[in-house]
Amino acid sequence: MTGGLLVGALLHGALSAAPKRLTPLEIALKAHVETLASDDFGGREPGTDGETKTLRYLARQWFDIGLEAGTNIPGSGWFAPVELVEREPVLSRATFVRGKKRVALPTDSVFVVTSGLRSLVQDAPLLFVGHGTGGAVGRAELAGRVAVMLDSLPAGMAAADVGDRAGRLLDAGALGVLTVLDGDRGLEDVVARRRRAGYAVSGDSLGNEIEAFVSPATTELLLAGTAHPTVAKLRGDANGQRFTPYSLGITGTFEATSDETRIKTHNLIGRLAGRNPAAGAVLVMAHWDHFGECASAPAEDLICNGAIDNASGLAVVTEAARVLAKGKPLDRDVYFLATTGEELGLLGAMAFAENPPIPLDRFVAAFNVDSTGLVPAGGPIGVVGKGMTRLDPLIADVVRRMKRKLAVGEGANAYIKRQDSWVLMQHDVPTVMVSGSYGNMDRIERFMEDTYHRPGDEAGTAIDYSGMADDVNLQVELVRAFADTKRYPAKASAVVQKRGQTP
Repeated sequence: MTGGLLVGALLHGALSAAPKRLTPLEIALKAHVETLASDDFGGREPGTDGETKTLRYLARQWFDIGLEAGTNIPGSGWFAPVELVEREPVLSRATFVRGKKRVALPTDSVFVVTSGLRSLVQDAPLLFVGHGTGGAVGRAELAGRVAVMLDSLPAGMAAADVGDRAGRLLDAGALGVLTVLDGDRGLEDVVARRRRAGYAVSGDSLGNEIEAFVSPATTELLLAGTAHPTVAKLRGDANGQRFTPYSLGITGTFEATSDETRIKTHNLIGRLAGRNPAAGAVLVMAHWDHFGECASAPAEDLICNGAIDNASGLAVVTEAARVLAKGKPLDRDVYFLATTGEELGLLGAMAFAENPPIPLDRFVAAFNVDSTGLVPAGGPIGVVGKGMTRLDPLIADVVRRMKRKLAVGEGANAYIKRQDSWVLMQHDVPTVMVSGSYGNMDRIERFMEDTYHRPGDEAGTAIDYSGMADDVNLQVELVRAFADTKRYPAKASAVVQKRGQTP
């Protein structure tokens, strides 16, 4: 190869390898993500300096765009206060008496937690209730007793099918629930998970229930000498067709305490006024919070920056608001919401639902944006909440007019309970997530496995800003359609719908 050909080949290679130039919209999105997911914002943890920086940045952007403060709270303007309660387990203690003798068990072989500050159950008889999946145990049977439940499930039954078994037993009158960990979970797994702080919105009923967990080996020490001396015997009884709960002939005393911390945080609410506010409103939302520091030394990178989850969603909502504010006035008001506490259990959305700026039944449609920028522009569009609201027909029409296609199937619905839409759906607000990222389940699942809730979710990682720009255009067209009283009449949007069901 001659020198001239070599230079030409190298130049061609350099040009072909050059990154694609970003459009002005993509540049704006990138700037938002790089700011919100910077180390300077510290991982956007509620109640920290990172929250202050995040909300100031967003409020300034939304004000400059032309939005109005939307809280309807005198003196609050843009910021709706939310107080969170953090409770962290401190003391765990359990003792048992069989006959008239105290049963000697290894130290820390039973783990006890409470949803309150301090809970004590003394000398309560233990009632074995099997897997806790059958017909409801009578309140009279549970009254004054601690329900003992196997963690395993009957053959052919999945955890998603049975829901919160312990919660149902407590609601039915049990003083507490003792779970025998005979399934996939071990005591160490439960302790590691349940020793983490739990969170709730202040003012919610936090309860004062006792839950305890015990390994199969410790269970058999406890049952030694009784008519049901092994876990295998318990499991065989539970799987019998005629199983009925029975007393184990043992009493238990359980005590647990927690430390409580109050966290003052905020939702951010803006409003784009429409021509006819009486026709209802459309809501666009994204959560602003993340975990702050989520790793410990000797790791070099300690901060969970949350670039994709969810600086990307905030960027999309902000730029969609900018486009809408520059356009012709819409029929309906449009509210923009940045929620706190999503990562702690959708708590900011719960607070919004309890204290909305307008009655919730005036929101004709709501669109959540969470973890976008995972795929390039032009792919199929996924809907988290597909088939669960009355919004589907007009969403399909919007997608068709944009010359796009909806993803086949309802795979994206696997994430329905893991994001803020779920809270509003439980309050009968038709809410969905519509995004190109959720049209590619392989890419979503890879993000969950490799990057989700880790320090690696940074602005410098592979975020596709063309896909984010795609989602901006999608949110804009969805809002325009649902804010149009002709395309989405008040009569159609006022249909009463049961929670989580197709009309």
